[in-house]
Amino acid sequence: MPDQLTIQRHPRLVLTATILASSLSFIDSSVVNVGLPAISANLSAGDGGLSWVVNGYLLPLSALLLIAGAAGDVFGRRRLLVLGVALFMASSLLCAVAPSLPWLVAGRVVQGMGGAMMMPNSLAILGNSFSGAARGRAIGIWAAFGAAMGAVGPFFGGWLIDAIGWRAIFLINLPLAMGAIFLALRYIADDHRNDRTKLDLLGAGLATITLLALTWGLTIASEARALDSNAGLLLALGVLGAVLFIWIERRRGDTAMLPLALFASSSFTGLMLVTLLLYGALGGFIVLIPYVLIESEAYSATLAGAALMPLPLVMAVASPQMGKIAGRIGSRLPLTIGPLIVAVGFVATARIGGPGSYWVTAFPAMLLISVGLAAAVAPLTTAVLASVSSTHTGVASGLNSAIARAGGLIATAFVSGVLASHGTELLDSFHIAAWVSAAACVAAGLAAFIWVGRR
Repeated sequence: MPDQLTIQRHPRLVLTATILASSLSFIDSSVVNVGLPAISANLSAGDGGLSWVVNGYLLPLSALLLIAGAAGDVFGRRRLLVLGVALFMASSLLCAVAPSLPWLVAGRVVQGMGGAMMMPNSLAILGNSFSGAARGRAIGIWAAFGAAMGAVGPFFGGWLIDAIGWRAIFLINLPLAMGAIFLALRYIADDHRNDRTKLDLLGAGLATITLLALTWGLTIASEARALDSNAGLLLALGVLGAVLFIWIERRRGDTAMLPLALFASSSFTGLMLVTLLLYGALGGFIVLIPYVLIESEAYSATLAGAALMPLPLVMAVASPQMGKIAGRIGSRLPLTIGPLIVAVGFVATARIGGPGSYWVTAFPAMLLISVGLAAAVAPLTTAVLASVSSTHTGVASGLNSAIARAGGLIATAFVSGVLASHGTELLDSFHIAAWVSAAACVAAGLAAFIWVGRR
């Protein structure tokens, strides 16, 4: 049975608590990318180690999103939210004082665990605390703040890096986290249950091992630009883990972390492929662009952060309109055209490193990518929810979010070789990565055209 609406005496403070919690993840995921060159110089992070500063966070976030959402249903969403924020706060402090790269990566892993607890449960709390038009308005405000944080985060983080140092980007999480915990404990109703629903811990463990093996294997292969025995063994372990995961989830049926019945819909399967390809290409791009601008074009961290601002700003303005258009004409056309525009934007990044200012080289590419994503993101979410029955919309939405982050995880492993490059080799590797990303977006558009229904 669906949850009954929880009566909140202070709905605005409930909304504020969930915004503060989710903002931790929105800010950190965008700001850290701008800080990679400074982290590399300070901690001597080379030979592919730099990619783990990103993937150390994305790995547990991708693997644990679904199980963390289910745990909130069993143990209480407020409890999981507060625990996730507390983990995120403690791990942010660890990152800020990390004496070496392994310590920093360890802190990022714990941050990913905290993020996996925060994201699905903050949204679930909103859905359970508001009804009707108020629910839509609350979720809209929550999403708008996420977009705003994505816009100002890289710029503000770049300024902090230039003014204080990269460790400051983790310290800004502490007051946000303390505010979120205080408001959650005081104003969000306790929804703890005493049922004995079993969580799919085996499935979650296998998903984590599979993603770890695939990421590690791809990182080694990307560094060496060859598939050696170690990379091959890890990739084989990842494939074996994926097979075992599917077999176990099939046996568990409706109690599985990932009900395989969802994939009975060819449209849903196609949409998951579109998500993986599109967000994978975007994930690698978001890591590489500020790194290349700082290392190759001598941008400051502040300017590199500002260079990313067209992406969230255009999406915040255009995505709601595209959602309305998709509601009238269906999602197939936007999901076909949007990724193709993104592909053209990736091709246009070949101008980066050439003569001319940011407005001539990087900005046109950023604008094209932003427009293409704005055309695709809202229709993609709409299509995913429309492709499954109403009883599966929650898990379908969670799975779509997990696959988007897994795509970014795999892409970051692929580009670890680019992060280890310098000078002209860095630009050459970046341009190759841009063409590969463009090809992934073309494949995403074709997948949408083939598998997504007309309405």
